[in-house]
Amino acid sequence: MRRWAFAPLLLALALAARSAPAQPLDLSQGGPITITAVGGIEWRQNQQEVIAREDAQAVRGAVTVTADELIAHYRPKPGAAAAPAVQTASATSPGTMDTGGQQIYRLEAIGHVHIFTATDQAFGDHAVYDVDEDVLVLTGRHLKLTTPNDVLTARDDVEYWPDKHMAVARGDAVVTSNDGRRVTADTLVAYTMPSSTAANGTPAPASVTSGTPSGAAQGSSTTSATDPLADSGQIKRVEAFGHVVIRTATDTITGDRGVYIPATGIALILGDVRITRGENQLNGARGVVDMKTGEAELLSAPGERVQGLVIPNSVNNGRTAPPSSGHP
Repeated sequence: MRRWAFAPLLLALALAARSAPAQPLDLSQGGPITITAVGGIEWRQNQQEVIAREDAQAVRGAVTVTADELIAHYRPKPGAAAAPAVQTASATSPGTMDTGGQQIYRLEAIGHVHIFTATDQAFGDHAVYDVDEDVLVLTGRHLKLTTPNDVLTARDDVEYWPDKHMAVARGDAVVTSNDGRRVTADTLVAYTMPSSTAANGTPAPASVTSGTPSGAAQGSSTTSATDPLADSGQIKRVEAFGHVVIRTATDTITGDRGVYIPATGIALILGDVRITRGENQLNGARGVVDMKTGEAELLSAPGERVQGLVIPNSVNNGRTAPPSSGHP
């Protein structure tokens, strides 16, 4: 094991090459990753690890990762010839890895983690980026993933799959838009798309299925070289599972699962749906909420009736008429 304590110390490390287009918070793109640290960098050749401590920072392309500590796990590239891990090390010429024969397969950030681009940000106590799976997992307190239009938070963990255009938030998950629309659930799955796609048309309506989400929608790879918002993954659909709650200015709507389309502002709630408005309460199988107007409507299951408690002469009594159009 060899140790350096230069401040800062610079390393150029190579990640596995990918052909997919660049995505927000996507560390699979952009060439070598550069790591700096005020407290120094330790190179553990036997364990094939590089550890950067104190104000550690990793930069690859447009993505920056900062944390109290960064750990880069590397391995030889398949078929690469054996080569010395360290070429040089001095105060004027920092240590460099043989980027031709090594690749990072896992980057770990510990303590005060902040991952960001010009438009998107992620926060947590601990983060792991798995190059093989192309997934970023955030854990710890105050988990948050932000875009210019939405904020996604969770208690347990947040997964971000840039190649699949998908984020998963678990445990008291909340998605909030910049105009105050808010959906909460045990688990939220947000599907994103480049903003150029959003500008050209509204995404197709989504269906809601029971159970834990396992698939990922494929989004467009079109990006703009001049518009920074084109590099930001705008949310096109949010699927909610378990203890779903939507609040408007007048209503509280709860159910077992649902889907929300930000472009239309329409949310569809399924399974033991309850709409509460003041002292009024309605129960049914499906609820449709217009998040833009705040109106909520309740639908019964085939062969069943909508049930509820309506207080006579109470203002803002609930509606039970079917929605006219626009629901998912």
